Amino acid sequence: MTQYRAQEIVERALAASTADDQITFVVESSEANLRWAGNSLTTNGAMRSRSVVVISFVDGGKGMAAGTVSRTGTPDIGALVAASEQAARDAGPAEDAVPLVSEKPPGAGDWDADPASTSIEVFADFAPALGQAFGEARDRGELLFGFAEHSMETTYLGSSTGLRLRHDQPTGRVELNGKSPDFSRSVWAGTGTRDFRDVSVPDLAADVARKMAWSQRRIELPAGRYETLLPPSAVSDLMIYLYWTMEARDADEGRNVFAKPGGGNRVGERLAHLPLTLRSDPAAPGLEAAPFQVVGASSGTASVFDNGMATPAVEWISGGTLTNLIRPRAWALKTTAPATAAVDNLILEDPTATATQEEMLASTERGLLLTTLWYIREVDPQTLLLTGLTRDGVFLVEGGEVTGAVNNFRFNESPVDLLGRAVQAGTTERTLPREWNDWFTRTAMPTLRVPDFNMSSVSPAS
Repeated sequence: MTQYRAQEIVERALAASTADDQITFVVESSEANLRWAGNSLTTNGAMRSRSVVVISFVDGGKGMAAGTVSRTGTPDIGALVAASEQAARDAGPAEDAVPLVSEKPPGAGDWDADPASTSIEVFADFAPALGQAFGEARDRGELLFGFAEHSMETTYLGSSTGLRLRHDQPTGRVELNGKSPDFSRSVWAGTGTRDFRDVSVPDLAADVARKMAWSQRRIELPAGRYETLLPPSAVSDLMIYLYWTMEARDADEGRNVFAKPGGGNRVGERLAHLPLTLRSDPAAPGLEAAPFQVVGASSGTASVFDNGMATPAVEWISGGTLTNLIRPRAWALKTTAPATAAVDNLILEDPTATATQEEMLASTERGLLLTTLWYIREVDPQTLLLTGLTRDGVFLVEGGEVTGAVNNFRFNESPVDLLGRAVQAGTTERTLPREWNDWFTRTAMPTLRVPDFNMSSVSPAS
């Protein structure tokens, strides 16, 4: 059994099925990582894994039911299929039941090819440059901490309707923390990548060094509303949360911020005064993602019945106006609205923007420049009010220059409301979210200027 290729496992599972329909997908994963602390590498490693997911569809006479069972490694295929079919029989009719996808989507991939993989060699150029950065930090009397990770997942998806789909997904990220020896000062820089060939350690280290220099002067500020420059990383964390709440059904039934008072949803309503566009595109350069859906469990944003459904480029907000919500096929049929699939990347841009973050900073008379946000939690789903903390560098800008670091704050803000209050967006650049990068790394965002960002209380966090 351990010698079976992923494609063979899919075919054997489909052949063993006694259900009305079946979808099986296998994910072959490899990962490499480096970790460092106090200007020294501490660990490195590489690993491989396999997961097998079987989804059986059984019509018990009252409607189609779905049952999902997953295992790691190479399980007993017959037992796995039988368990999936029993799970379907036990589940009862599925409210998201629709006929399975049978049309092959664009970008189906080379089914017969071996899985792609990564190894520690992905860091061949990165590691020596990191060593150089350690020496420079040591010379400044500063410490560097952080990690670099790279993974490669190859997904093979087959269905009883004839689909045979394959996708390779590389994902990489770097987080670099600078700290003073007494840990009283801490700053951060990070980036996402597909292959580490575009990661500049000198640029990341220079960003950290500049922020450490800024933080040598400490200023205490009270809670309040401040003109604030939100950098791309902080914007991405807020926009990702907004994206995760864009469920059409919740909006149609009045359960989220995109519900229209009195019924229906807010599609067609202007959310931003700036001509901002929030979009997803599986072919976006540097942010490439799967062009079809791979779903192990149904939710408000995805359905197991939609496995293999194409995920084309989509604009969620166009020129400041809400234009689309995430809508599985079953809910689309109930509402006569188009089915719209989520994509595993997110881009926010103002097509009229020309200012860099440096230029936005230089034009700030008095305000705050953030580094990252963390511990973000939802307070009110009806307004999408979020709370969280600033982290690793809040800087005071006076007369177009950073004059020091200030204390951290707890904030209370809605990303939807922020879009309406933002008065300037900079140029869009690829960025790494800080809070959500365990789950979502492929983002490109601008710096946003918000005239009255709500720092609701002072935080003792460092």
